[in-house]
Order: sequence, then C-alpha cells, then structure tokens
Amino acid sequence: MTTAKPKRVLLANPRGYCAGVDRAVITVEKALETYGAPIYVRKEIVHNKHVVDTLRERGAIFVDQTDEVPEGAMVVFSAHGVSPMVHAEAAERNLRTIDATCPLVTKVHQEAKRFAKEDYDILLIGHEGHEEVEGTAGEAPDHVQLVDTAEDVDKVTVRDPSKVIWLSQTTLSVDETMVRVNQLKNRFPELQAPPSDDICYATSNRQTAVKVMAPQCDLVLVVGSKNSSNSLRLVDVALDYGAKAAYLVDFAHEVDDAWLEGVGTIGVTSGASVPDELVMKLLLHLEERGWADVETVTTANEKITFSLPRELRKEMKEKAAKES
Repeated sequence: MTTAKPKRVLLANPRGYCAGVDRAVITVEKALETYGAPIYVRKEIVHNKHVVDTLRERGAIFVDQTDEVPEGAMVVFSAHGVSPMVHAEAAERNLRTIDATCPLVTKVHQEAKRFAKEDYDILLIGHEGHEEVEGTAGEAPDHVQLVDTAEDVDKVTVRDPSKVIWLSQTTLSVDETMVRVNQLKNRFPELQAPPSDDICYATSNRQTAVKVMAPQCDLVLVVGSKNSSNSLRLVDVALDYGAKAAYLVDFAHEVDDAWLEGVGTIGVTSGASVPDELVMKLLLHLEERGWADVETVTTANEKITFSLPRELRKEMKEKAAKES
C-alpha cells in the first residue's frame, strides 16, 4: 500500500505585478478618471486577459493600430513600448498621447539608438512579432537584426565583426537568452554585451524563485496569459529545473483536476502582469481540494516603483488644483 504524499503549496515570492506593469495599469485607470471615458489604448496595456477585460469595462478601448483611434482623441501606448513610426502616426492624427512604456523597455530603446548612432550592428534577441521587439527594432531598423531561434544565429550578417552588440527583449528567460548569446559569440567572438542588464529585474527575480521551488514540486501552476512572454518562460523554467509538470492558467477554474492526481507539492507563481487577486483565487481553489498548507518561498524583496508618465501627472495636478 502506497502512502499518499502530504499536500502542500509552495508560493513564490516575488510573483505577479512588477513596477512597470503597475505603472501602466494605474496610468490607464488615472487617465479614465482624469479625462473620462473613452480612453484608447494601443495594443493590450499589459499581456493579461483579466486586466484588459477589467479596464475595458471601465471605458478603455483597445486597438491594434494607431489609425483606429479617432483624430484628436487620447491614446495610451502600452507598457511594451512603440517605435518612432507609431509616435509619428499619432502626431499626424493629432492624437493626445500618454506613453506608458516601462522605463526598463525605454532603456533598451535608448541603447538601440545609441549603438545605431555609433554605427554598430545590433543583434536583438527576442520573439518575432512581440510588441516590445517591434518597438525596439523600430528605433534603428537599418541596424537591428532579430535573433529568435538558433537558425536565426546562422543567418546573421555583420559589416564589421568588431562592432557588434547584442540587446534583448526584457521578458525573456535569462538562461535561454545566454544560450543564444553564446551561440552568437561562437560566430562573432568580439560580440559586445549591453552596458547593463536588459532582462528586467522582475523577470529575473520571478525565474529565480521558480528555480528554487521547482525541484521540490510535483506540479507548478503559473498564473498568466498565453500571450505573456514572461509567464510562458516561467513554465519553461519550472520544467527545466525539476518540476514534474507545469501549466499556465489565466484563472483558477482552468486547473484540470486530473493534473492534481498523485500530486503532493504544488508550486504557485504568476507572471509580471498578473494581479495578486488571481493568485489568491487559485490558492482558495487548491485549498478546497486539500492543499491548505501554504509555505512562501522568498528569494528577493522588490522595492522598485516608477512614477506615472509626466504628461499624466501634469494633467492630474491641474485637475486637482481646479477642484480644490
């Protein structure tokens, strides 16, 4: 007779909202309060279904392209950043803009501009079609080549092997990025690294927590949306570091009871664009099925915050002054 494994949950800390996501979501909320609905948002403000649906209910209208915004209206650019071409399109349509680009993404944009100005070939490691990659590449399209897969490494051509630098999408797996960097270094031994880490502190921290937790877990559940790069990476990291199984869910009800059969320890975490209420609902769902023992695994304490976009702060201040 086999003894059932003791049921427990390991809860990752840090998890969920990073400073850039928090800033972007609050930006849309405050814009709705300050200007009134509707407020247009180009692309999803952050890659999370629940957040987008909640803001839509409050009067945000999400569009894919700038030309879908009525002339003269207010538009918020998402946390993932946009290219200079998008800023130009907005100006042509006389749109009032609030740029909610995460400051860490803006840093990569500045690096792309700087190294293009110095006439480097820039190898951008990231996922093809991701908004952040499109925005960064758009800063210096004549200098940037996207490197997504191992096959892409072989296709890269450079003008001067001594003037090549790599940059990366901020939400990638640290390990996966270094695999790509090492492949590129085999081709270009003088390849230079960015002046400071491109991969966001929150992405790294969430992956570290999962790396510590995963070897003890029969199952890891990551709360996050399927279009969230950093959430998808957490599933990969969990499996790479020893979890027997790992799944991505938007909501607690998506957990298949079959996943829980024979499971003792469940790891729980969430992507950087996930509000903690969704994690709490998942913990309640697991508690109802016998996993009431929750132990927090803390690997870092995050204290970073970002101020709201300057243009929004100015309007909020003026509105407050009128009302007082």
